[in-house]
Amino acid sequence: MTLDDLPVRELAALSGRAVPMVRDWVAERPRLGVARALLVLATGAGLSDEALREELVTAYQDAQAAGPRSASLVYGIFLYTHRQFRLTADHLVTHFGCWPGDEVASLLLDAFHACGDADYRAYGDALVERQYALAGADSWPWAGRLAWVRAEQGRAQEALELAERTLAGHPRAGLAVHARAHAEHESGAGPAATAFLDRWLAADPHAVQFKHLNWHAALQSLACGDFADARRRADLVLGRADVGMRSATNWRLLLAGQEPAGRCHLDHVRALLAGPGGTAEIFHTFNLALALAVESATEELETLARRAADDERPDYREVLAPVVRALAHVTAGRAQEAVDLLTLLAERVERIGGVRVEREIVQDTLARALVDTGEHARAAALLHDRVRTRRHHTYEDLLLTPRSALRPSTSSPQGDLPCPRPS
Repeated sequence: MTLDDLPVRELAALSGRAVPMVRDWVAERPRLGVARALLVLATGAGLSDEALREELVTAYQDAQAAGPRSASLVYGIFLYTHRQFRLTADHLVTHFGCWPGDEVASLLLDAFHACGDADYRAYGDALVERQYALAGADSWPWAGRLAWVRAEQGRAQEALELAERTLAGHPRAGLAVHARAHAEHESGAGPAATAFLDRWLAADPHAVQFKHLNWHAALQSLACGDFADARRRADLVLGRADVGMRSATNWRLLLAGQEPAGRCHLDHVRALLAGPGGTAEIFHTFNLALALAVESATEELETLARRAADDERPDYREVLAPVVRALAHVTAGRAQEAVDLLTLLAERVERIGGVRVEREIVQDTLARALVDTGEHARAAALLHDRVRTRRHHTYEDLLLTPRSALRPSTSSPQGDLPCPRPS
């Protein structure tokens, strides 16, 4: 089985046609273990642990009859869907040692970053480079995967070149489009980036990344000062379940002194925090903290910061707790306290998870707090590289603008600036 199998190709491309095609594939060949496992990979989020295990045990038994590579692929999917990311990463090292350049196995490579361990991330990136070299430049899945690695490493021009090479080989390669979106964020491409994303998404409105790529487009609109478009995308595309992307958009709008898009319901955010997954992963918890910050829920942010500070996990105690506490300070108008906390964090912010563009919002918050305390020179130095290298940087310019000089793009119902403030 390779990406020459059309359903696998659609799955690798993150196509909206992938799940129906894989379902049909499984219906036609119910004893094809890898096909059954790939369907679980694409849809397993809605299964109970018991159902997930039952499906994949059956798939593994069928895959064993097909040979060791099929069995190894299904075992990797079993580990990945059970969120055993370190074990998945370890297994992939062995798998690629036996089957170099396996394009189907590349679907699981996010496990290296999902570990939350810098050494695993670095090893995973090096593994991608080796597999790309082994598979050759004509392998669009590996070219797209390396484009993503380069984008996350901040090597934007290399990422763009690899993404273009990938899209020349397979125009619907979703990972390459995502890598391009990250690289163009670094370069501040602005309207050119949003136009490309809109054209690409128009051809497949059911693409797996439809919402996330619209969020990237909203960031490009922020970059060039089209705040109405950023709000429009958040309101029309991001729904109740998209708390993280909606809150990240709104917090940026607020930091720049602009009206936010429609808010998340605070009761919904509270329910998510109280649920079993509320503090299961650090980056998810951080996104919920942003949702609280957008609502200026200072007391609840302080409660969450205390909860994180008491957590036995070092990343929660040492990174999440001060970030959440800084958000509480900003919403309460205590900019200096926020500056003190976020300055001390420095490079440790990487441990909050997510990717570069998602973590950048912490730097945005520090820049705004520095300007609010009158330390404009420090704020300008913090954002210097972004302003210097991005073609469109209206957003950064507004972060460096004193609040008294900010003008929202639409009038606030309260008649004042819609900046973070106490409830």
